[in-house]
Amino acid sequence: MMLSYYLSVPINSTKVIYVPKGSIKKIITYLIDKKFELTPLDVYFLRFLGSPQSGWIDIGITKLSRGDFLYKLTKAKAPVIEVTLIPGETTEIFLKEAADRLKLNFKKLNRLYLEISPFPDGVLIPDTYHIPIGIDEKHFIYYMVSTSLKRHKKISEKFFGKYDKERWFKKYITIASIIQKEAANEQEMPLISAVIYNRLKLGMPLQMDGALNYGKYSHVKITKKRIRNDNSPFNTYKFKGLPPFPVCCVSKEAIKAAIFPAKVNYLYFVKGKNGNHIFTSSYKRHLTNIKAVKK
Repeated sequence: MMLSYYLSVPINSTKVIYVPKGSIKKIITYLIDKKFELTPLDVYFLRFLGSPQSGWIDIGITKLSRGDFLYKLTKAKAPVIEVTLIPGETTEIFLKEAADRLKLNFKKLNRLYLEISPFPDGVLIPDTYHIPIGIDEKHFIYYMVSTSLKRHKKISEKFFGKYDKERWFKKYITIASIIQKEAANEQEMPLISAVIYNRLKLGMPLQMDGALNYGKYSHVKITKKRIRNDNSPFNTYKFKGLPPFPVCCVSKEAIKAAIFPAKVNYLYFVKGKNGNHIFTSSYKRHLTNIKAVKK
């Protein structure tokens, strides 16, 4: 009788939930931490019912019995849709595309992202994500930010043996985001990185168009008029130093280049006729390169 009553107790849930990989005990602990009305006793009931599914689970309703909830953890699986974030894209543009694809509210997504993310951009890791149909804005943002921050921590610890969030994002990811916007290919990334570091060391303004492709301007061509009129800290023609935070989401290759710039003394580059950049340490030579490109 007590068992029947225990399993019939109502459980509040969202229609779609995320279940991490791991032991049954780890899963129950995770769900308890996420404020689901479970207890350590549920570990034993799940062992009887079977192994829980990992990933996104389609609960289907927001209120059900404990027994039904535990059963769905072992049997249900949510249908998913792919959402891709490409390197170099800004979070604002990505959220607009994700909102359209997942039938979510962009303004709500953006507001929730700014509330939960430590920085306005550069936090989300470029990848193809499998997102359940029916997910709400809050769970989508929480999943994307928490998953990405864990990956940032892992990458930082791989290179430095530690994770200083402020330094990681304000220096390395910010530099990586400019590299991502400027480089024509992965081979150029360490060279672009070297130019950034060399200019910073000499106190020169970065003067890089890519920094102005922030937010809604992700795909907008940078003109002389835009450079004159943009008074944001992303205008590296007007302001020295790095922007206050990353201008876009970045690849592992861009991050690696930001940490390990090429050992060259380049200070200038211009895009050549073949799409690749021509690098030099001489301003005079740089002007010659610009003339050659314009012919």
